[in-house]
Amino acid sequence: MAVRAPYGRNLSDMTLVETDPGRSAMQLSDLALAWLKHNSGRIVLLVVVVICAALASRFVSVIMRRTLERTVIPSASIFVNIIKAVIWVFAAASVLQPVFGINPTTVATALGVSGLALSLGLKDTIANIVGGFGLMLSKVIQPGDIISLQGITGTVKDINWRNTIVVDRAGNEMWIPNSVLNTTALEKIPAAGEAVAIVSFTVRGGENLNDCAQAIAKTVERATGSLMMPGNPPVVQFQGFSPYGVSGQVVMFAKQGIAAASMQDAATRALSGQPYLVQGSPSPPTPA
Repeated sequence: MAVRAPYGRNLSDMTLVETDPGRSAMQLSDLALAWLKHNSGRIVLLVVVVICAALASRFVSVIMRRTLERTVIPSASIFVNIIKAVIWVFAAASVLQPVFGINPTTVATALGVSGLALSLGLKDTIANIVGGFGLMLSKVIQPGDIISLQGITGTVKDINWRNTIVVDRAGNEMWIPNSVLNTTALEKIPAAGEAVAIVSFTVRGGENLNDCAQAIAKTVERATGSLMMPGNPPVVQFQGFSPYGVSGQVVMFAKQGIAAASMQDAATRALSGQPYLVQGSPSPPTPA
């Protein structure tokens, strides 16, 4: 096809640019293939290192958990997580130079320079990590312990690098920062103490206390037998006198997974209407 030059210009002075989409795509594919061919060794090395690190992390995690379960060292995930982090750090350091062309020493120097800024920005995280190690190494608490902290009572499920997971009897999980546990007074409770449910009562004046205690214990045991901790029957205790009779309480122990409120409800329903107990709060006697 003939192309005419604009007025006053020759074809030799013009540059014609042809645009061919098919040719451009072929050039891009050639460039991609050339890049892959040039970097194939690096890609293979990166994939091999990632696979090896993942397998090593999983293997070490399983071995550590089994080993910790056979020793006196608490079996908490904080130890496993630290080892897994170390494995991945070594894996990353081994591919920086050959794959990305970055000198690991340069990265370490940069991290050292920025370490102060990182420590200020991550002070809460660092405090939680240090607190978790302090709790575990000093054996203040371990997975399986029952603790009470600021009105929260439950069983320690796990201690990770940031939080301690506590599960209450209703199955709710509470994530408490390790730094809070490390700086706040907490109470370790035995299993029977954590399962206590108490119902107060008042025996009418003139009743035989021994007979009433036996009747209360049998009534409560029948009503809460399916909720009761095996080997821990109800305990009846008399505490003092009131204008209406002798005050006391029945102490019950709920088995694992049963809320204390459920035992209190069952026992209260069973004791309601018993003729030897004062029902409700009668008005005090009027002086003559």
